[in-house]
Amino acid sequence: MKKTQFFAIAMAALVVLASCGGTMNNTKKGGVIGGGSGAAVGALIGGLIGKNAGGALIGAGIGAAVGTGAGVLIGKKMDKAKAAAAAIENAQVETVKDANGLDAVKMTFDSGILFTTGKSMLSKDAMANLTKFTNDVLKQFPDCDVAIQGYTDNTGFRNSTPEESYQKNIKLSQDRADAVKSFLLAQGADVSQIKSSVGYGENSPVADNSTAEGKAQNRRVEIYLYASEAMVNAANAGTLQ
Repeated sequence: MKKTQFFAIAMAALVVLASCGGTMNNTKKGGVIGGGSGAAVGALIGGLIGKNAGGALIGAGIGAAVGTGAGVLIGKKMDKAKAAAAAIENAQVETVKDANGLDAVKMTFDSGILFTTGKSMLSKDAMANLTKFTNDVLKQFPDCDVAIQGYTDNTGFRNSTPEESYQKNIKLSQDRADAVKSFLLAQGADVSQIKSSVGYGENSPVADNSTAEGKAQNRRVEIYLYASEAMVNAANAGTLQ
């Protein structure tokens, strides 16, 4: 395919998704992605919009084209996963795109809900919510891969230089992401399902760090559910339920 044709098709798919964003569920969006010349368009769309608000890429290359029918099946499956995730208390749930341009589910927890200030030990309420998440979401959707990301605001540490504070925030966010992962595994989540837990510190803020409200939004843990290679293969075979 010529570069100009490739770009035109990809842009057309993006325009369709943008214009229908408020009215299309994941099932319909999956059909648009799947029908857009398979993995070629999906790859380009993934490169453009397959990042979370913080900028970290979700998912890995699947090495296979995703046809229209497969895209619809994956979208339908993600609609179900999103509905299950939305039942978890204290989590904001939304639809995003993974690296392949396929529907994924993003859950955002205010780190103040999960942890006490400056600590990486989960609160009792957080444990209850994450236990429910493990039982009602992860175990019910084992063909969804999972990525966990931790973030902080840019508040410095006492008696630390800016660079030292930056590194301490990286470590704090990593410890918190790892704490969530460890707890999910302890509740019976499959170790092969959780693909990553990464701390990004004060990088990639989603709000203004010059205000208290903005800082609160930037202190967060994000959990992503996205299509595994097994889900994509089942979708392409028409057997995904």
